[in-house]
Amino acid sequence: MSIELPPLAELLANSHVVRLPMRVKFRGITQREALLIKGPAGWGEFSAFPEYGAHEASRWLAAGIEAAYQPFPEPLRTLIPVNATLPSVPASEVGAVLERYDAPHTIKIKVAEQGQDLDQDLARVAEARRLYPHAALRVDANMGWDIEQAVHALKALSEYDLQYAEQPVPGITGLAEVREKLRNAGFDLKIAADEAVRKHTDPLEVSRLGAADLMVIKAQPLGGIQAVLDIAKKAELDVVVSSALDTSVGLAQAAALASALPELPYACGLSTGTLLADDVCADPLLAKAGYLPARRIEADAKKLQDLRPEASKVQWWLRRVEQCYEQLVNA
Repeated sequence: MSIELPPLAELLANSHVVRLPMRVKFRGITQREALLIKGPAGWGEFSAFPEYGAHEASRWLAAGIEAAYQPFPEPLRTLIPVNATLPSVPASEVGAVLERYDAPHTIKIKVAEQGQDLDQDLARVAEARRLYPHAALRVDANMGWDIEQAVHALKALSEYDLQYAEQPVPGITGLAEVREKLRNAGFDLKIAADEAVRKHTDPLEVSRLGAADLMVIKAQPLGGIQAVLDIAKKAELDVVVSSALDTSVGLAQAAALASALPELPYACGLSTGTLLADDVCADPLLAKAGYLPARRIEADAKKLQDLRPEASKVQWWLRRVEQCYEQLVNA
């Protein structure tokens, strides 16, 4: 990583584990766990999902250390345009979910949920378009289709004037094939790479292979702000900054990243704080009128205590820090 690692003992002594309840199930979970780090520059977040191994999760720890020990870069903008996020709820619940957002001008809609079919996806997208006729709509399949399913589904979903489709299939070559098949069929729907960037050993391969029109980038999974700025510069693709279902501490780092990008042509996926029923600070980082302020977040001592999970879970997270720290030392 680009900064000097603090002593492990210092890191552990200044770590706080929290568990946040969620308003709706998202990414298959109803509670979000995170470890927050208090450092000389402020607060950082380490919240790699539990299924990630130490090697992959170590980049998330690097991002948390960067936020806690380094100042954010000078901002080029103080307000970040953000999209509302619509989980894979039934069409009848679309209105209630989107009402929680303040004036959404862009809506990201989850599709290809396991156990659901294309008709349910179409109904969800159609209802979002009916309720918000002038909003920009984008869909995110989280690698949920194979190539033929993706081409068929995206042709059907294109009826609703989509801004782009995010990671319809796994991998980089799969993205390239879906994109080519759509173009050959006369559909110019833009394809965005997410998992193909953040879970790949070489994030720039997406750009080299022409697999996508834009990249969805997240501060934590890619190792922090400076690492992402470097990737964005080399990729020469439009980028969308997105959340990894962070607490307000992680969202502050992501907003700082978005504020430092030379260009920001698309609304960012940083309004996910609305999905949380509680947060780690008294003044959560939430969007107003479709824009998120770029500012540091100070975790609240009482919140940290109230949201602390059972001791066994705290120890699990601390051991995880140790494992990921070892990965960083040996990188």
